[in-house]
Amino acid sequence: MQVQCQQSPVLAGSATLVALGALALYVAKPSGYGKHTESLKPAATRLPARAAWFLQELPSFAVPAGILARQPLSLFGPPGTVLLGLFCLHYFHRTFVYSLLNRGRPYPAILILRGTAFCTGNGVLQGYYLIYCAEYPDGWYTDIRFSLGGLFTYVSGANFLGEIIEWIGYALATWSLPALAFAFFSLCFLGLRAFHHHRFYLKMFEDYPKSRKALIPFIF
Repeated sequence: MQVQCQQSPVLAGSATLVALGALALYVAKPSGYGKHTESLKPAATRLPARAAWFLQELPSFAVPAGILARQPLSLFGPPGTVLLGLFCLHYFHRTFVYSLLNRGRPYPAILILRGTAFCTGNGVLQGYYLIYCAEYPDGWYTDIRFSLGGLFTYVSGANFLGEIIEWIGYALATWSLPALAFAFFSLCFLGLRAFHHHRFYLKMFEDYPKSRKALIPFIF
């Protein structure tokens, strides 16, 4: 049975992402994992970082991959399936590669639950829109947006900047409201994370380069 696109959940999900991003900026406190675990109560239940990242990121891969698996297999099929495949590729790395390499501090269980809920919802939103709602012209693969294309020397959060740029590029490639909302959330959440990391380094290391910025070279 063919699934018909419903715009209401797409709009609601996108609005939720934007609201969560704005809320992260408004609260302006570091999320209590990694370097900032002291922001939670010492008695908070924690899991090893590798297991925590695997459990948290898994829905972002499994949910859209499950949607994608129901589509006809083709290397260069409809643009929506290819773009969702790229989304799955990113989260395959986050789930099955990065989690094994992670040597971070024990991760608060409450944040795992929140992260899992977010990753599940976002996976459903991105997958649903690209497969059942998105419409792209025949010449999509030759569009100009696809031709666009050491940072730690200049910014403390080069890894965050890279992921923000990745999701902005993904939003341009999909040209969709859900992807734009996710890019905005990533900018807010990861940008704030970069700011807190930068402030942490300045506080901890007296010789930390004063010319280095938090997220955007020479600017912020």
